[in-house]
Formats: sequence, structure tokens, C-alpha cells
Amino acid sequence: MPISIDNFEDVPGDILDIKEGTQPYRILQFLSQHDAQAFTQTEIHEATDIKRGSVGAALSRLEDRGLVRHRGRYWAIAEDDRLASYAAQTQASSISTTDDYYGEE
Repeated sequence: MPISIDNFEDVPGDILDIKEGTQPYRILQFLSQHDAQAFTQTEIHEATDIKRGSVGAALSRLEDRGLVRHRGRYWAIAEDDRLASYAAQTQASSISTTDDYYGEE
């Protein structure tokens, strides 16, 4: 769906435009939750249930955008301020669903 040029001009350039539930989103979510580690494509495939052949393509697109880094066979979340904010938001989301707020069933 097209947007007006005014909206186009007003969109900040530093936001992460990755839709929830997509393969890149799932990979970033996994890597941000394990930001002190690096993983092979096979390990990412096993952890995210994304098809093995799709993991490499998604990682390459994320690397092109500077969101993941790559050394040898291993991939990790990039060091980027946008990702630090993303990781904090993801962690807050996870905590809010597991805290005592909801009480016992």
C-alpha cells in the first residue's frame, strides 16, 4: 500500500522496519535474547524452526542492513543502538508475560 510523500519524509531513518512474525524478526529476536553468543546457521534453524535454506538468505539481508554480524560459520546480533533498544523491548515483553501480574490460574 503506498503512503503519502509527507509520511515518507516524516519516517525516522533509524527505526527497525521488521514486521513481527517474519523470518528476520524471529532471527533477530533469537539473537537478541542470546546477545553474548554466536551461532551457526544450523543452530539458528533449530532454535527458530525456520527452514534451513531460508536462514542463510534472511541472515544475509540482515547483515546488509547492519543488524547481524558474521565471522566464519558464526552469526551474532550486531552492536547497534537500534538493536539495544529492540533487545530491551523484547526482554520487557518476555518478562511481562512471566511475572506475577497475571496471578495463578
